[in-house]
Amino acid sequence: MKLGLASAILPDMTLEELFRFAANEGLDCLELMCWPAGKAERRYAGVTHIDVADLTLQKVHEVNDLRRSYGVEISALGYYPNVLSPDEDEARRSATHLARVIEAAEALEVPCVTTFVGRDQHKTIDENWPAFERVWGALLARAEAAWVKIGIENCPMLFTADEWPGGKNLATSPAIWRRMFSTFPTARFGLNFDPSHFVWQGMDACAAIREFAPRLHHIHAKDARIDRGGMAEHGVLGFPNRYHTPKLPGMGDVAWGPFFGALTDAGYNGAVCIEVEDRAYEASLADRKRAVRQSIWFLRQYIPHS
Repeated sequence: MKLGLASAILPDMTLEELFRFAANEGLDCLELMCWPAGKAERRYAGVTHIDVADLTLQKVHEVNDLRRSYGVEISALGYYPNVLSPDEDEARRSATHLARVIEAAEALEVPCVTTFVGRDQHKTIDENWPAFERVWGALLARAEAAWVKIGIENCPMLFTADEWPGGKNLATSPAIWRRMFSTFPTARFGLNFDPSHFVWQGMDACAAIREFAPRLHHIHAKDARIDRGGMAEHGVLGFPNRYHTPKLPGMGDVAWGPFFGALTDAGYNGAVCIEVEDRAYEASLADRKRAVRQSIWFLRQYIPHS
């Protein structure tokens, strides 16, 4: 396995500064965010370390020079919109930009694009399915032509009032994944698996790894802590943010030993990218760098230097 970092937590760094930081901290790879340049739509969104709308051949060479000179690979290009949004303009713009990210991955010879499936939060899973088939049929055709894998993160995007009742991402559970991969059996369609989301949903991450091993295209390393008092007060039907807090790896309720044991048994040898969403470490750039260093220290016991 290769230890990396999802770049969303360091928006104030240039691409070269990010590569230098990763190299100095002994990281193997980076998942680089590729949102459209401009104002962020939400927390941890809107980060543009590669502007795929302006990716000239010269810029491709510049990116490749950076990863060669610093010895840090790019594990994936990340963009996490809602391509199934009920707002037709948002859905169209998101799908168009995601297609550009896929094309950029091909140009840069990056193996994977990480994203969400999306969802109309006001419709059931069955009601969302025709749009899922239409939109993702076209996107996966582009990915197939570009020889790029798609890694879907399993975050429900269902934390606060504006995301209820259904959340903004269909791909939240093994039952839905089976249906997704039955609809689109191509091996290029897989998961960017984050175990923290299984914690508050009460699901078994290790069982999912065993079943979906061939679909593991990318991994996020993020933890989550469950507040049992908040759970007792609000119940599982309350907004998850009332009983769930994202934490650095090792500071929550993910069982990391069994998790990495399952990954090892599954033969996974790809990227495991630290995803920092722990607000206790967000006061400054120095704090966010410290969060990355602390996560590296914890995770190196499972992913030693090669």
